[in-house]
Amino acid sequence: MKIEGKMTSAILETKIDALPLVARGKVRDIYAVEDDKLLIVATDRLSAFDVVLPKGIPGKGRILTELSIYWFDLLSDLVPNHLIATEVSDYPSFLAGYADQLEGRSMLVRRAPTLPVECIARGYLTGSGLKDYRATGAVCGHQLPPGLPEAARLEPPLFTPSTKAEKGDHDENIDFDQAAAVVGRETAEWLRDMTLKVYSLAREHAAERGILIADTKMEFGRLPSGEIILIDEVLTPDASRFWNKDEWAHGVTPASYDKQVVRNYLETLDWDKTAPGPDLPDSIIQQALERYEEIAARLMG
Repeated sequence: MKIEGKMTSAILETKIDALPLVARGKVRDIYAVEDDKLLIVATDRLSAFDVVLPKGIPGKGRILTELSIYWFDLLSDLVPNHLIATEVSDYPSFLAGYADQLEGRSMLVRRAPTLPVECIARGYLTGSGLKDYRATGAVCGHQLPPGLPEAARLEPPLFTPSTKAEKGDHDENIDFDQAAAVVGRETAEWLRDMTLKVYSLAREHAAERGILIADTKMEFGRLPSGEIILIDEVLTPDASRFWNKDEWAHGVTPASYDKQVVRNYLETLDWDKTAPGPDLPDSIIQQALERYEEIAARLMG
């Protein structure tokens, strides 16, 4: 974020000594709170091509958290989620001393082990879906009409699950039957139907604000009671491809409201896309931050 013309420093790692660290992902640090809760903290870390870069985007974690909280609330009548509290003042009192790391970028949530299938809804033909279509005429088992152009609107939207890869590996697109083999057919059907319901509601909400959701991925977890709930982040720029409605046309993929400006810059470098990644110029970081800020402002009004 800019303050008097200068960007504030990014929070690249949190240190909550009072809690056991469960995991550090590409963006989030996760801590255990008792046996049934987790504290999820969105840092400002930035990854590209599956490599976490040395510099982050200041304030990115706050934007991702704010958007997730907004969508969790908007979707609460449709699907339950893992949120317990989002204000440090509502956390266990011993966490008050860590407010500088937690305020605005953390969530206290119910612990619900993640189901091992990533749920993706696609409303437009782009990304890996476009690549698969051009090679096979299908996307994750969905046979599509021939001759569809890039960025074509898909009606109805497609449920295209993927595996959840181990750290360092890549997720792989799978079809519905493969997903059912992993989680069971009844669960797979529930995940498919709920993913498409969430996408449909979000797509309508975003379209009213001049935004198209080309695709989005979400994760679900299962509580000890057996109930399945929406977890992690939802409908953020890191989990979705957002386009400006006015820039879309068949055959043209609009610029995304995410870190694409970073990927574009990295593609100009002599870098083999392995760690360690290169430092980013402040100008590229600022451009990426402005994209995150703009999409958050437009979606949340």
